[in-house]
Amino acid sequence: MDTTISSGVSIPKSIFQSFLIASNSSTLDKALVNLIELARTDDGRSNLASKNIVAPTLHLCQSLSYPSCGGILLLALKLVRNLCGGELRNQDSFIERNGVDIVSNIICSKEILNGSNNGIIRMGLQVLANVSLAGKEHRGVIWDHVYSLMFIEIAKLRRKDTCDPLCMIVYTCTEGNDALIDKLCSENALPLFVEIVRTASLVGFGEDWLKLILSRTCIEESYFTPLFSKLQYASTERTTDGGLCQTHIFTQDQSFLLSVLSEIINEQIEHVTISKDFAFDVFRTLKTASGILDCVSRPKSSLPTGSINIDALGYSLCILRDICAFDNGLDNVKEGYVDIVESLLSLGLIETLLDLLRDLEPPSIIRKSVQNCPNQHTTTSSGKLCPYKGFRSDIVAVIGNCAYRRKHVQDEIRAKNGILLMLQQCVTDDENPFLREWGIWGVRNLLEGNGENQRLVGELEIQGSVDLPELSGLGLRVDVDQSTRRAKLVNTG
Repeated sequence: MDTTISSGVSIPKSIFQSFLIASNSSTLDKALVNLIELARTDDGRSNLASKNIVAPTLHLCQSLSYPSCGGILLLALKLVRNLCGGELRNQDSFIERNGVDIVSNIICSKEILNGSNNGIIRMGLQVLANVSLAGKEHRGVIWDHVYSLMFIEIAKLRRKDTCDPLCMIVYTCTEGNDALIDKLCSENALPLFVEIVRTASLVGFGEDWLKLILSRTCIEESYFTPLFSKLQYASTERTTDGGLCQTHIFTQDQSFLLSVLSEIINEQIEHVTISKDFAFDVFRTLKTASGILDCVSRPKSSLPTGSINIDALGYSLCILRDICAFDNGLDNVKEGYVDIVESLLSLGLIETLLDLLRDLEPPSIIRKSVQNCPNQHTTTSSGKLCPYKGFRSDIVAVIGNCAYRRKHVQDEIRAKNGILLMLQQCVTDDENPFLREWGIWGVRNLLEGNGENQRLVGELEIQGSVDLPELSGLGLRVDVDQSTRRAKLVNTG
């Protein structure tokens, strides 16, 4: 015999009675509310597990139609979520009663998706997330649905409150399982991953599940490039905007991905293992992005700047800066460890960075000093502009980090006429916070234990120069190269 509830839906009387008895209530709505509250505690969940309340709740979920029963459906899913929050008997019952299919079919139905009932979708995802924490068997059942791309339309909703629990499900199912990580980044499941990143790029994320996924797949494994390339949907066109050329190299989603990865490495560098493939891919991204330096105006802000291309350039450089800084402290390396910095150096990292630094206009203090000297006639503004505040500092930081206790890097920089260039960075600069500190750090690393570099600095000849209090304390003066007519620093000691 069936019982008709207020919304006109009929459910078996035995199911209806089980809710009323378990909650000591007179109506279904009130029964669900009371049971939800009871299931918030460990004792309450345990008590309801002994009454096997998961089974009638799943049956109720199947019986309810949307949108007429949307309110009761949301309550029923909320009850299942609370029941499965750490109580293994309820989690087991959920799997045994085909709960993954039931909940997945509800939240992936066209009626729910088209109705944009994000509360029901979010609640259903939270149910699956709680169940995924129970064990390998539970995660396996849920993963089969994730891998079948049932949830790709949910990932396209562009909502933080649905993206966060979806990321929790993906991370929990794949954690510690290399085979599932491979599947997540395969051609079959990669579209889901791409849509998750695009949603987070647009609306952000409130929890760290996405960062955990990206750390595992892009930083520790070799899946940065497949994901990064799938996020590319803009063409590389050149247009003009107010007289400045604009090159569309990257997309907002790609810039967002780099920013998150930069944040992860900056915060968690001691806890992640960086793959050589990732470091190489970021270096290639940096070289590609450096082409925009022909098209920038004087910087107005640090990262993020609001310019997709500039942010991609900057975050790539920041990632390399932090990778090279951490690598310096590895006194006891693990078996099979690959020196990431040495690998990057073999690709021409130092040459690339010196070229970027050499192409920039002189630091502001040098430009102003030469302009204020009546005896010097030169164009100090020649050279490219920094695309963001801190760009020069970041370049100098990477060079300095690479030179730390690496004689072959010290020698390479000397051979490429980079020592004087690095000395020029030991000044304050309006557009580059901490440039002086990074410059001194870099020069210190260039000179440490390297007699040839020390002699070269000591033998720098003084020509026509400009004396400044800010520089004299460092034993430096502004000079003008008579052949290039560009300002530089020379040693006065």
